[in-house]
Amino acid sequence: MKIRQNTLNHRSQWLRKPFSCSQFNTWLIESGSLTARLQKRYSHFAVQTVHLGHAKPLQEEADLLHVASYKMAYIREVLLKGNQQSVVFAHSVLPKTSLRGVWNGLGRLGVKPLGAILFSNPKVKRTPLSYKKLSINHVLYRQAIQYIPHKHSHLWARRSIFTLNCASIMVTEVFFPALISR
Repeated sequence: MKIRQNTLNHRSQWLRKPFSCSQFNTWLIESGSLTARLQKRYSHFAVQTVHLGHAKPLQEEADLLHVASYKMAYIREVLLKGNQQSVVFAHSVLPKTSLRGVWNGLGRLGVKPLGAILFSNPKVKRTPLSYKKLSINHVLYRQAIQYIPHKHSHLWARRSIFTLNCASIMVTEVFFPALISR
């Protein structure tokens, strides 16, 4: 008898809806531009680049982007800051094929917000958001937590894939507690 094994670990799955996140709920489910919302909220909004370069995507990212996990992708990690305080850690994965054609310049954004570019083109399509309560076991938690002063047991994140023609970009946003404290 053959036993079928589930290839996805239940803990690695992302959710269709966030749960038990009342303080972050409106930020997580916002379907518009997070950049635009942050610019409205904070008198001083800025993007700080923390990592740019080619690296292998996480296995779950490669699977969703339909690329081989051993292939290099362009990884962009930035902090979105409101009034000089880090409020969101953004991790974007751009397969090399997505850096050609219409999105040729995305690899050279610097401190320009990616969201402003993605939401300015009505032809860009976005998959439904998915959510995850990240803990110390997740690599994105470990990457994000180094940019906030106090350690937390978990951080909420959301992600989606933006497509234009045949080019895809995965954007994951990790929300910091500073976003909900005033």
